[in-house]
Amino acid sequence: MSLATLYCRARVGIDSPLVTVETHISGGLPALNIVGLPEAAVREAKDRVRSAIINSQFDYPTQRITINLAPADLPKEGGRFDLAIAISILYASGQLGEVDLDKFEFIGELSLAGAIRPVSGLLPSAVACAKASRQLVLPQENQGEAALVEADHLCAQHLTQVTAFLLGITKLSSCQALMEESLKVNYKDMADVKGQPLARRALEVAAAGGHNLLFIGPPGTGKTMLASRLPSIMPSMTEPESLAVASVQSISGRKMGVDWYWRQRPFRSPHHSSSAAALVGGGSIPKPGEISLAHCGVLFLDELPEFDRKVLEVLREPLENGEIHLSRARSQMTYPARFLLVAAMNASNEAYSGEEDYYQSQATKKYLSKLSAPFLDRIDLHVEVPPLPSDILVNAQEQGESSAAVKERVEQAVARQRARQGCQNAQLSGRELESICNLSEADKHFMQQALEKLKLSARAYHRVLKVALTLADLSKEDKVARHHLMESLGYRKMEQKLAKLVG
Repeated sequence: MSLATLYCRARVGIDSPLVTVETHISGGLPALNIVGLPEAAVREAKDRVRSAIINSQFDYPTQRITINLAPADLPKEGGRFDLAIAISILYASGQLGEVDLDKFEFIGELSLAGAIRPVSGLLPSAVACAKASRQLVLPQENQGEAALVEADHLCAQHLTQVTAFLLGITKLSSCQALMEESLKVNYKDMADVKGQPLARRALEVAAAGGHNLLFIGPPGTGKTMLASRLPSIMPSMTEPESLAVASVQSISGRKMGVDWYWRQRPFRSPHHSSSAAALVGGGSIPKPGEISLAHCGVLFLDELPEFDRKVLEVLREPLENGEIHLSRARSQMTYPARFLLVAAMNASNEAYSGEEDYYQSQATKKYLSKLSAPFLDRIDLHVEVPPLPSDILVNAQEQGESSAAVKERVEQAVARQRARQGCQNAQLSGRELESICNLSEADKHFMQQALEKLKLSARAYHRVLKVALTLADLSKEDKVARHHLMESLGYRKMEQKLAKLVG
């Protein structure tokens, strides 16, 4: 046997296309050539594979070896092809006998001693392999990710374990899920928050409807504390959402059970010095940014005006579309980015004066000019967080409502939304929204007057309706009433104050 064909998987964004590894051994001077658009790490596999085969007590062919990674126009990167290349060489040289390799796929990086090292982005490969009705042989350290897929994938620690399995000498163990104890995540509880009823209410509305939220207030009023507790009241993720989040975390090289946890909603809080590429993703072969790492979770931007204005402007399209399209000379990628934006800011970079005209000072106007009206228009809830009264801060002994109690109401509201249209209110189109709300003539006239007085855009109008629908769901009412519209418009009053000050 001088020709071998087996399967592996490449990594392209959150997809994992099939790669056919073809190995041909022929006469000629000893050499190993890898073709099929391999990048540097893949070309260097020839040295790792050679040492791994020899140190695993196999014979390395002293002939001309040609390895083709098909399709030829698909870029190949990383060390994930090492195991497949080694097995194909051993099979083509006749050292594995007659083995049916069509029902397997192989992924793993090899050490010089033959140990199989973990690779990033394995979860999408495990999902794609299961859909193709094949078994995936993978590094043992990646078994926690592979176990998330309902398939009987196999794991190994060394090249000799894989060859012994193929020769029928031993069996490989199936992938085992991580211990349940290691998957438990302790969210910060809403019970820790004293006072701030309006901010707590806004968090509940944001969690129930997937609405973006902006906290505005002087330093030390609990804006960051409130934002950090939002994941604890958000509804539990569905299976597709969990797999989508896990796939993004996996291709980013983050380790399950250490950097992220199964069914945990992400909470990302980038520093205000972050670049646009760090936020949305980038690189010659685009990698996921913070907005994709926050998919199905929370992206918290603290000290919002301290972010570069150009950085904030790149968030405008993802906030509308729920995904990010990155185009570079070498490749184009699309990553999911349906996140809940929570931002916090002071009204000024000077000390809080407590005066009524605080927002009219020159320092405040200069500070807020870093924000743009189109960006603020995409935020549904603008909430002022005032200083906590001293008697509540010092003397209050009772705890606030717990996250568990708030989450129960949120879950009920989300269940109503999914039963009605299959998604959260924030994802509805304008036509669907108007049809569901079905405002009375009197309410339409009321909204018309409100739009003219507040000078709201068409986008803002639909966002007001979305928030009102969420408020109706939270109160278990089937119809959007006038008081829902009034409360929803109340969350836009602060935006109007800011709109007069921003540039």
